[in-house]
Amino acid sequence: MNDLLNHDTGVNKKGHVECLGITFPSEDARREHFLGLLAEKLKDPAFRKQEGFPQGSDEAILAMSDPPYYTACPNPWLAEFVKYYGKAYDPSQEYAREPMAIDVSVSKTDPIYKAHSYHTKVPHLAIVPSILHFTEPGDIVLDGFAGSGMTGVAAQWCGTAPASYRHQVEMEWKKAGMSAPKWGARRAVLNDLSPAATFIGANYNLPFDVDAFAKAGNQLLAEVEREIGWMYETLHTDGKTKGRIEFTVWSEVFTCPECTGEVNFLEEALEEDSKRTRDVFPCPHCGSELNKDRLERVLETRIDPASGKPWKRVKFRPALIVYSIGKGRYKKQPDSADLAMISRIENMPLPVGIPTDRFPIEEMYHGSRIAPKGFTNIHHFFLPRSSQAMALLWSKAAAQSDPRIRSVLKFFVEQAFWTASLLNRFRPTGFSQVNQYLTGVYYVASQHAECSPRYILEGKLGRLVKTFQQFKSRLGNSVITAGTAASLPLPPDSIDYIFTDPPFGENIYYADLNFLIESWHGVTTDAKPEAIIDGFKNKALVDYQHLMQRCFAEYHRVLKPGRWMTVVFSNSKASVWNTIQVALQQAGFVVAEVNALDKVQGSYRQVTSTTAVKQDLVISAYKPNGGLEKRLAERGAAPESAWDFVQTHLRQLPVSKTKNGGLEMVVERDPRRIYDRMVAWFVRHDFPVPLSTEEFLEGMRSRFPERDGMVFLPEQVAEYDRKRAQAAQAPQMELFVSDERSAIDWLMDFLRKRPSTYQEVHPEFTTQVGAGWRKHEERPELSALLADNFLRYDGNGDVPSQIHSYLSTNFKDLRGLEKDDPRLKAKAKDRCYVPDPSKAKDLEQKRERSLLKEFESYKSAPGRRLKEFRLEVLRAGFKTAWAAKDYKTIIGIAQKIPEEALQEDEKLLLWYDQALTRMEADA
Repeated sequence: MNDLLNHDTGVNKKGHVECLGITFPSEDARREHFLGLLAEKLKDPAFRKQEGFPQGSDEAILAMSDPPYYTACPNPWLAEFVKYYGKAYDPSQEYAREPMAIDVSVSKTDPIYKAHSYHTKVPHLAIVPSILHFTEPGDIVLDGFAGSGMTGVAAQWCGTAPASYRHQVEMEWKKAGMSAPKWGARRAVLNDLSPAATFIGANYNLPFDVDAFAKAGNQLLAEVEREIGWMYETLHTDGKTKGRIEFTVWSEVFTCPECTGEVNFLEEALEEDSKRTRDVFPCPHCGSELNKDRLERVLETRIDPASGKPWKRVKFRPALIVYSIGKGRYKKQPDSADLAMISRIENMPLPVGIPTDRFPIEEMYHGSRIAPKGFTNIHHFFLPRSSQAMALLWSKAAAQSDPRIRSVLKFFVEQAFWTASLLNRFRPTGFSQVNQYLTGVYYVASQHAECSPRYILEGKLGRLVKTFQQFKSRLGNSVITAGTAASLPLPPDSIDYIFTDPPFGENIYYADLNFLIESWHGVTTDAKPEAIIDGFKNKALVDYQHLMQRCFAEYHRVLKPGRWMTVVFSNSKASVWNTIQVALQQAGFVVAEVNALDKVQGSYRQVTSTTAVKQDLVISAYKPNGGLEKRLAERGAAPESAWDFVQTHLRQLPVSKTKNGGLEMVVERDPRRIYDRMVAWFVRHDFPVPLSTEEFLEGMRSRFPERDGMVFLPEQVAEYDRKRAQAAQAPQMELFVSDERSAIDWLMDFLRKRPSTYQEVHPEFTTQVGAGWRKHEERPELSALLADNFLRYDGNGDVPSQIHSYLSTNFKDLRGLEKDDPRLKAKAKDRCYVPDPSKAKDLEQKRERSLLKEFESYKSAPGRRLKEFRLEVLRAGFKTAWAAKDYKTIIGIAQKIPEEALQEDEKLLLWYDQALTRMEADA
């Protein structure tokens, strides 16, 4: 039977359907079989007790699901899907890739991207190049924070992309010196905590009959028009011709603080000609000068149509009707007939099917925005006419007999809910009044555009049909599940690549925002495991870090050794960025590259400090192969283990990076950055760090060739030399001075190129140590930094070679002079310079002793808080305490410094968090 199977559709030549190795006579039979199994699963209390299990009845979950490909709960067939379609991990199989940056802003106008909105999503065309780069056709890609399912679309696009797109990618890769991609669909495992998100993802990624959908969609709109079209009719100004209402503008009613007269905001504040709201306008009753801040809100008492009890809500009044007759478009103020029709609709009972769920106001960040205005339940957000329209659309979509078309009709209709609600603002200057709500918040504006169903959906239907006629999804290419990314029912070492765009910090409250849509489905998010920072849910930064660490640990478990993960990051806070880095490292990943998207220049630059987190970041991290882990376990905290890690890590890094024909610095090849990665590796495995900074740097110099401040494996350096020979100039490291360590690094770079006196360095250094300095970091004196970390020529003996080389190269009158020449010595006197490796080691040891001595004073300092401190002292002390397994000291000192200082330093946070973990394990 298998040789007759069309693997794109899952249907064989005899019309039978194959699914996970089982053959069914039809799709309906396949669906009935797996729905029956899922129904049995839902009756099992243990199955429902899984973390992240959505809240909803069995019937509601089954109505959303299409198993085994999609379940609106944790999918019981994930492991079977991966086993059936995937390839078992084979350590002998050769696999090697370099990191790859992506442009996360590309193609946000693409029809597929716009087919359904979601709070945040990376366009599929931004994901495609990464999937092509890191995987082979048929490989399995995972996205545990899949949102609307763009990773699945991208995985399928790799096999269905048109010839023009393929040619474009191939030419770009050829120009970059990369071999041509291997085209062919990949399979995707898509998970999200939100049932609303997974429903969108399922309808993007599971195939359906587009022509049947087009017919059903038109029939749906026609039936709704026949049944309630009268609600959207108005008489033209000629008093005879009927017009079709496109939208009605409702204005909030306020009172004047001077005369208490009612003020219709739209009528008084909107300028007819400019279509803009005036900042200042007169009261229509007493003429007092008013603005929005002076107006007093009016709460009118109504009867809640769901409970029958009194309900106070802000007062709205219809102010403007925009309607069409044929191809003509007109506007008018509501007349008595319009007001009578609105009154008639208001007296109708609340339609069956509209949800009346109460928002979790007390646990919502946006609760204070909506509750004082009287909006606490789902039905409160819909005016009576919109309630009738939306309930009718939803019930008719749900009544569709074909299960797959029924699902896509709901996918179509649910896109109207936000626009049809009171969240949709009236935008006088807008081309359309559809989708005019503020994204990412619940905000009821003073002017609302109540749009008709046809106005919202008619054009959308045509666009969806056209889009899905061009993008053909394939059955069996994607499997979708609703649950937490911290617990995925997948086998270990089974996933070939991970692309993920997690929620970062407190940017967006997904569970709260999805509640509006999910209530219509009757299946809502379990917000407890949601990885966000949310004070209303008692989730602080540390809780967010631990949630993300659990999710990354699960990613690490299921990813094959030696394979890659791409993480898209967007948050402006350095503390959140550091928690992500620490969470990644604690989970076992090694960060190989971080790129920042420069949206102004439309390009990437590599991240060198936390000042770059104001831009979108793309993190490339890999799971080390099992051999490295095994050798570390055998050797323990030996120097050989450190060099083994470096060898492995250098092999994963890009040899070179180009931009506009020039070479860029590969930041991860900086020896100090590699040292940080090595330290994190040993800390994560609960081993003391076997090498000091200078021992490590000296070992790097003797073991690995260095070029332009970067280190390479011997077999890599020839390739870099070729690229360097073709470049106009050497790449330059961008250094941002924000603390003592970065100040030393900047001085190191400056003095290596230009040995200088204190007077020469001071003005340059002062410009670097500016507004970017960390809030809690004590500012060191330049003289102290120079004395502790560099050597100064005092005029005695021969001029050091570092200074001699600089002076003889840059001063014509000093060329050719010997090192003991008085003229050269006079020019060299008092210049600071970077010591050679042997002396640098002595300086480092001296500095280490000084730092640890100061750390002892921190330990004995009275009081609960340290008023002033140096991060370098804390780093040295934490490192020494870790080696001695003195976790109590680390935790005690950490509690003496401000939390934000701890959270904003990746190194301190790593030591502290691991110390907490060890203390808990030993308790």
